Amino acid sequence: MIAAEFRRLTATRLAVIALIALTAVPILYGGLYLWANQDPYSRLDQVPVALVVSDTGASVDGVTTNYGDDVADDLLEDGTFDWSLVSEADAAAGVDDSTYDFSVTLPADFSEALSSASEDTPHQAEVILTTNDANSYLSTTIGEQAVKTLRTSIVERVNRQAADKFLVGLSDIRAKLVTAADGAADLLAGATTATDGAASLATGAATLSSGANELATGTQSVADGAASLATGATTLASGAQSVATGSTSVATNAAALAEGAQHVADGNAQIAAIGTEVATAADDAIADLPAARAEILAILDSSGLDAATVAGVTAQLDALDSQLRAGNASIHSATDELNTLSAGSSQLASGSAALATGSASVATGAQSVASGSSTLASGAGTLASGAATVASGSQSAAAGAGELAAGASTLSSGLNDLRDGISTLGSGLTDGVSAIPESTEASRALQADTIADPVDVKNTAVTAAGTYGAGLAPFFASLAGWIGIYALFLIVKPVSRRAITALHSPIRITLAGWLTPGILGAVQMAGLFAVLAFALKFDMSNPVGVYGVMLLASLTFAAIILALNLWLGSVGQFLGLVLMVLQLVTAGGTFPWQTLPAPLAALHHVLPMSAAVDAMRQIMYGGNLDSALSDILMLLAWLVGALLFAMIGTTRMTHFRTLRDLQPSLIG
Repeated sequence: MIAAEFRRLTATRLAVIALIALTAVPILYGGLYLWANQDPYSRLDQVPVALVVSDTGASVDGVTTNYGDDVADDLLEDGTFDWSLVSEADAAAGVDDSTYDFSVTLPADFSEALSSASEDTPHQAEVILTTNDANSYLSTTIGEQAVKTLRTSIVERVNRQAADKFLVGLSDIRAKLVTAADGAADLLAGATTATDGAASLATGAATLSSGANELATGTQSVADGAASLATGATTLASGAQSVATGSTSVATNAAALAEGAQHVADGNAQIAAIGTEVATAADDAIADLPAARAEILAILDSSGLDAATVAGVTAQLDALDSQLRAGNASIHSATDELNTLSAGSSQLASGSAALATGSASVATGAQSVASGSSTLASGAGTLASGAATVASGSQSAAAGAGELAAGASTLSSGLNDLRDGISTLGSGLTDGVSAIPESTEASRALQADTIADPVDVKNTAVTAAGTYGAGLAPFFASLAGWIGIYALFLIVKPVSRRAITALHSPIRITLAGWLTPGILGAVQMAGLFAVLAFALKFDMSNPVGVYGVMLLASLTFAAIILALNLWLGSVGQFLGLVLMVLQLVTAGGTFPWQTLPAPLAALHHVLPMSAAVDAMRQIMYGGNLDSALSDILMLLAWLVGALLFAMIGTTRMTHFRTLRDLQPSLIG
């Protein structure tokens, strides 16, 4: 039956040509389509694209930068598309009349917008893509992807420049922080010294205050002593004057001395007593003078008086000292004489002449004592007044020194806080320096590159088709197999009418009707496989397995179309075309099947072409063999089921005739 069918198909030259033509249908369909789409992405440089650069540039840090020109140079140098640098008007006209598939425009404010991130009014830069779906819908899609790639490139360029500027600024900040940290260390050392000085100043001011208080007390004592000295000296002057007067009276009344001897004796006794008191007072005054003089000079030295004033006071003190000592000597001399006079009062009468002379001398000495005592009283008054002034100044100095001590203490406390603050500042600056890594120009360049493009996508493919055409090969090979079998049934009879009449063996008749297109389908798949493997040179992980899946798919499709023809005749042939269209959209040959609407996605899992496409992918690319085995089992299930269904139809035809069998076919 198979041989008879082949003899029928090759009975005439025209029949042979028709058989060859129909056998070549899948080779032409699958081969030509896959050849045309073998690797279209490698020929994108033949796609004409208009590039318009209207960018006027922008001033960045005093330097005019034109990002548009830079981007245009990169695009022209890269050559991904057939770029043409044209005007805006030429680009619009070219996209409209299909001279260019699409155009890319960089507007006038392109650089200004890219540089606006650091300004008060930042805004995005625009890249204008102009497409025309009348030229090609895919060219629009390709243009959109190209602009996305261009956007990524521009962002990377701008980010690299911004990152480089930022890193340079960060490096400068680090250097300034190092300098600031060193300055903080020096400032801390100075603050420590100032704190120590303030503490010493506070201590010294407290000592000064205490000394000034003591000085005020001492000078007040000097003033009191000087006042007592002035009072004593006045008394001494008065006494000495009395002595001088008395001595004068003695000298004047020497003649009456004899008569008043007893009175003279009494007077001499009084005079001797007074002289003794005067001598004692003078000795005490003379004894106190050195200490008082030294204390006064010390007070004058520490009171801050000018040198002339101190020298004047010193001269007065020296003169006063000389006068007091001279007066004291006279007083002692007079006292001795008075004592002698008192002792020799009994000799008064006989020594009246000596008495007259001695009385004159006493008068002279007493007068000197009176004069010196008066001077002493005056100097002691001056001394008391000066000491009182010094005491008042010392009290003021003590009060000022107290305020100074309090201020110095406050200053010391403030300097301590300042020192602690500077220490904290120094620690913070040091931590800041540590937090900013040290960098070089080379490391900053690497860092800027990383910041600009932080992610490097590395593709690790479990399997790889290699090219766009190889990716479509499983789908179009399966589709070509269906089309090839469908075309063969245009001239191949599903079953032999003679065999049905003569034989009652549905199995043999069905197998003969299936193997005739099956053998021709094997030839079709062999020719298509040769085109894929040798003409287009698609990589195949398992070439034998690939052809085996193609052969199994062709045999399965032959069984399905056979069953449709046996049961429905020409209507079944038409349904084969419908089933091809349905599988065309559900096989998942281009987009993933998950993108299909739910009803079509459900059909994807049960129709045979889906299994053929998936099995060929797994074996051709070196994928999951378990998945391929499941797909092969599905094809086998369709093959067996279709043959059984065809056998039932053949059995019906060999044993029964119905009115439908006598009616003409609706098609053909």
